Amino acid sequence: MIFDKVKELVVDVLSADEDSIESSTDIQADLGADSLDVVDLIQAIEDEFGIDIPDADAQNIKTIGDIVTYIEEHQN
Repeated sequence: MIFDKVKELVVDVLSADEDSIESSTDIQADLGADSLDVVDLIQAIEDEFGIDIPDADAQNIKTIGDIVTYIEEHQN
């Protein structure tokens, strides 16, 4: 499931508490990620799922659910 893999990446990249991650979790507000953390997370997602997330699209990704939706819409 995409959500589970994204959750795993968020835990690894952001050292987040796994129990605190839900679809509605805001990457910056709830997890305390700064802009560099977000770039690292986007890179990990691109590598894991074999997709490219342009900067313009990345700026619109705010929650874990946004990431999952983006992957579902852009994965081959």
